[in-house]
Amino acid sequence: MKLHHLNCISTCPLGGRLMDGRTTGIIERGELACHCVLIEADDGLVLIDTGLGLHDVRDPRGRLSRFFLTLLSPDFREQMTAVRQVTRLGFQPHDVRHIVLTHLDFDHAGGLDDFPSAQVHMMATERGYAMQQKTWLDRQRFRPQQWSTRANWNVYDEAGGEDWFGFRSVRDMQGLPPDILLVPLPGHTFGHAGVAILCTDGWHLLAGDAFFDHRELDQHPRCTPGLRFYQWMMEKDRAARLRNQQRLRDLHHAQGGVNIFCSHDPVEFERLARRPLRAPAS
Repeated sequence: MKLHHLNCISTCPLGGRLMDGRTTGIIERGELACHCVLIEADDGLVLIDTGLGLHDVRDPRGRLSRFFLTLLSPDFREQMTAVRQVTRLGFQPHDVRHIVLTHLDFDHAGGLDDFPSAQVHMMATERGYAMQQKTWLDRQRFRPQQWSTRANWNVYDEAGGEDWFGFRSVRDMQGLPPDILLVPLPGHTFGHAGVAILCTDGWHLLAGDAFFDHRELDQHPRCTPGLRFYQWMMEKDRAARLRNQQRLRDLHHAQGGVNIFCSHDPVEFERLARRPLRAPAS
């Protein structure tokens, strides 16, 4: 399988360098990735997360919360949506047969509407909790306005599954190759998951929002203060989040380890995509 790394609309949070670690000052806005992965599989394309989509670009105030629009100020450029980058790579939107979501936060699920025929896969806990809209913050982060494809959603229970490098309840998914696995990583949300992909050069794991700064995988983990606060603000289960970070750290340092990357680190994205954050795939 061939992987394409897509940045599907950067977010530009308040705090500048305190958030991304590389913006010149702290009164400027920073720039974070929205790292999605397009997989060329034998029987079609598989998209891991969707970033923000065309409808979000065209009607942000109707789709997204005022709170997150103010805090994150996404870089709304149509050419950076997943559907436009899929086209730039020479495919058609209907070639995307499956979408696997790490979780249902607005900046990961906004492009679902752009692929209406795709089957969507996620943890059952994620769908169930997001639909409850329990708290004020839940209503800001989980946006039903983005969920027009709910009839195509496939969900997976945490019970069952297999072990994978010490992670339990890892699932293959209906209609997808067995080399693409859903790896439960709760903490950021209750149904948060990573997605593992086996390629000729070994395993790759998009860990979603299980961590935000590549240095969190170091033996002595570090993170920018802004992202440390953001992770605390957004977490649903702190103990599970920190426990899964340690498990990812151990896996990262294991002999013959897995290539682990997260959704929002701009340094990681540019290393893997081999292009600047603001450049679409081509």
